[in-house]
Amino acid sequence: MSTVSALGKRRTPVRPARILLHVFLAGTALAWLAPLLWAVFSALRPYSETSAKGYVSWPDTLNFDNFTHAFQQSDMLHYFGNTLIIAVPAVLLTLFLSSMVAFYVSRFDFRVNLALLLVFTAGNLLPQQVIITPLYRLYLLTDLPGITASGKLYDSALGLVLIHVAFQSGFCAFVLSNYMRSLPHELTEAALVDGASVWRLYWQITLPLCKPAMAALATLLSIWIYNDFFWALVLISTGENMPITSALNNLSGQYFTDPNLVAAGALLTAIPTLVVYFVLQRQFVSGLTLGSNKG
Repeated sequence: MSTVSALGKRRTPVRPARILLHVFLAGTALAWLAPLLWAVFSALRPYSETSAKGYVSWPDTLNFDNFTHAFQQSDMLHYFGNTLIIAVPAVLLTLFLSSMVAFYVSRFDFRVNLALLLVFTAGNLLPQQVIITPLYRLYLLTDLPGITASGKLYDSALGLVLIHVAFQSGFCAFVLSNYMRSLPHELTEAALVDGASVWRLYWQITLPLCKPAMAALATLLSIWIYNDFFWALVLISTGENMPITSALNNLSGQYFTDPNLVAAGALLTAIPTLVVYFVLQRQFVSGLTLGSNKG
């Protein structure tokens, strides 16, 4: 027994390759965290100190004044509300529509299944900058009196919701279709034999089994749509209608910009995405490997 226990306690020799791997991973993590840590360091220092001593200097004062001023000066609470109005409907609509497409192409055998899925997926391959001019003209020409405050699709939250749904549905349909193909076809056949309608087969049988995939996609979509700046910059002209990513413009003056204040504002805008990630961390990580362990 003593010999067996001694062998069990014997340490495995550490190989040089493993040490190099850990050093490389630690260096890579530090390189990714360095900009964030520098932004936090700058946001905690007053601009008067950094302008006198430089940013690469030992701080004399560290406080949260920049965060308070950034929150108040940019009217951040209002822009958080604007982002919520855009992100929540866009995520829900994208998941609902893409799940219906995925259900059709994965659970039924038709000749156009593959072509339909390719059409939805091909939309993600088109650069946004290519279609911005015709899309801008289309939004200006689309009248929606009584529906939007501007009377047009342009300069409205509805316009941003629709463009996010259009661009994100292809990726979600592709992921969900692969996930649904892994579900047993016996469930579909048994439900059809029992007289279940197509809607019931989709809503009550298939969709509940896709909760892990839907949760992972909801996490990814929330982060992507929240961080969007391009579409809001092009399709919104009124400052009051801008989402949170555009609120940082209120921290920049015409002749002077406080970089420390902007850094504090940027960190404040990143808080909701961090909250979403940490709350749904398990679903987010599983979303990176969806279908990898499916037959």
